[in-house]
Amino acid sequence: MYPYHNKIKQRIRNGELVAYDYISDYKNDGERLLLYFKSYPFIRPIRPHRYADYTEILAQWNKKQALASAEKKQN
Repeated sequence: MYPYHNKIKQRIRNGELVAYDYISDYKNDGERLLLYFKSYPFIRPIRPHRYADYTEILAQWNKKQALASAEKKQN
């Protein structure tokens, strides 16, 4: 079986994530967390029952983004 979520989490840790968004009706199939990446596959949908798996890793990603933004403002 393909380790879908493990691969996605690895890509986030490797700095490939560029954005994420919660969509209420993704492809007429219900709510999803969409993760947007720099390389193919560019979009990875996550079903609501797996949101908890991404809470901490996305919080860490947000902190990194905030620090990078603050550094850019200082320069």
